[in-house]
Amino acid sequence: MKETGTRPGGEELPTDAVIEHAALRLLQRDGVLAGLNLREVADEAGVNRGLVYHYFGSRQRLLRSALRRDAHRRLDAVAAGFELPMRERFTRFLALMVRQRSAVEMVSLLVLDRFRELRFMPLRAETLEALRRDRESGQVDVEDLEALHVALVSLVYGYVVYRSAIADEIGVSPQELDKRVSAVFDRLLQGLEPR
Repeated sequence: MKETGTRPGGEELPTDAVIEHAALRLLQRDGVLAGLNLREVADEAGVNRGLVYHYFGSRQRLLRSALRRDAHRRLDAVAAGFELPMRERFTRFLALMVRQRSAVEMVSLLVLDRFRELRFMPLRAETLEALRRDRESGQVDVEDLEALHVALVSLVYGYVVYRSAIADEIGVSPQELDKRVSAVFDRLLQGLEPR
């Protein structure tokens, strides 16, 4: 049984990671609602279909595992901005999530599928601590920091999920919409500052 595989680009990875990367590539290429065919995942990963079943057993378990592994990489990028001032930090978060939109879309599907093991705000404690520092330094004038965190994350994730459809509907490119929304988002964040 093959225990390691090679990812495009030559990187040697454990077989389960190769399968997860293949699943994510197919989801990005075909879209989440196209479904995830385990035979196609095996072909994309260059492994026997039996290995996909051996490691994951089902499409849902494969998707959950792939998202979990991918989330760790994204969390490092988010955490790298914790020392920035609040407006810069959340504007950066918006831009990061736009770049990671396929992951946000997949996580949203898991939420809709009532998968409760998922942590929608995995850096919750760290973010709340950063918001407390923001309040102490006079950058934010909000008493309920947890509600603020929920509102901002929901706003960002909602925008990312609907971004392309809204851009099509109003007749602009997603990139143009990003610029416009980012400017409004910054104004909203500015409104949270003490007067």
